[in-house]
Amino acid sequence: MIDILMPRLSDTMTEGAIAAWHKKPGDAVAPGDVLVEIETDKALMEQEAYEAGVLAEILVAEGENVAIGTPIARLDDGSGEDAPVAAAAPAAPAPQAASASTSAPASASPERRPASPLVRKIARERGLDLATIPGTGPGGRIVRADLDAVPVAPAVDPVRTQEQPPADAPAPAPAPAPADRIPFDGIRRAIASRLTESATTVPTFTVTASADVGGLLGLRAELNAAAGDGTRISVNDLLVRAVALALRQHPGVNASYSAADGGATLLHRRVNVGIAVASPAGLVVPVVPDADRASVSTISAVARRLVEKAADRTLSAAELADGTFTVSNLGMHGVEHFTAIINPPQGAILAVGAARDELALLDGEIVSRTRMRLTITADHRIIDGALAAQFLATLVSLLEHPLRVIA
Repeated sequence: MIDILMPRLSDTMTEGAIAAWHKKPGDAVAPGDVLVEIETDKALMEQEAYEAGVLAEILVAEGENVAIGTPIARLDDGSGEDAPVAAAAPAAPAPQAASASTSAPASASPERRPASPLVRKIARERGLDLATIPGTGPGGRIVRADLDAVPVAPAVDPVRTQEQPPADAPAPAPAPAPADRIPFDGIRRAIASRLTESATTVPTFTVTASADVGGLLGLRAELNAAAGDGTRISVNDLLVRAVALALRQHPGVNASYSAADGGATLLHRRVNVGIAVASPAGLVVPVVPDADRASVSTISAVARRLVEKAADRTLSAAELADGTFTVSNLGMHGVEHFTAIINPPQGAILAVGAARDELALLDGEIVSRTRMRLTITADHRIIDGALAAQFLATLVSLLEHPLRVIA
């Protein structure tokens, strides 16, 4: 018998939630079979089986959240030996054995219904009686999706319903709509924790510069016209490439802070640019590896694939790891200027605004120029203001001479 443990699927993961089981007790399992989908602090990931056997028991039901290393299921490998007792116990009781009834009777006490502590907590907050809710999880266990399927009845004050207002009384004002409580999932909890840590523990400063990107936009149009039905280049693809080249010239910005041994600056040898992406689960930052050595068309293809996988919540741990700098672009939403919060342990992040036509004075004449504002937020423990300004100056020069970006 083999204990299947909650795996560590990312460098920041401390716990995971079971999103869906692809096997049920009694099913044959072969190495490479997708066994379970796990929601981590970054994405929804599939976990494959490494051993052959029969799934004997599911210990953690869908919707439940447990720490890494916790047994989540047991696999009968035919050895006839019991699995060793694991150091970490499941966060919730195991589902009913195969010989038990698949669902609790409607008259059973709510505390006796198979459900995780999280599900019980949500039920109490919503005023739901677990005894009246059918469970669709293994062994009749009630999962979060079962609670979401129950319509929420409006609250009724029993005292006021017994009192009839006078006939000439004015109509009561409508009661304010109650707030909808949406519990954090694993990804949203991680976003809240990491950004709170960044905003409260990292001493930062911001520097803003403006670039004339008329030539860059013109070059992009030419590249896309020449590509025909091929890969379309976005402004962000060109930005990622320009940022990577600027980081290569200023390695002190392509860095992270280390608190070990009194503090140190970690200068990364690779330039791995993360791109902030809004996914259905929240903000994720997939990484374009070695962006300084990749062509713009390669960056475009990689970025397009990463954005699609973020939308489907299928990003792998490798695609979210080892970023050394992040680009956050809100220009496509019409935002002209903003500051971004550093994605720790990285040392800096670039906020990119929309390109806008502005009037400028050139050789005594008023001309129109298309300008874009770029704001770097930097960790002042390892990056000084002068270095940030030098990085931005190099980046602006690249964007204003776009042939150097694609060379």
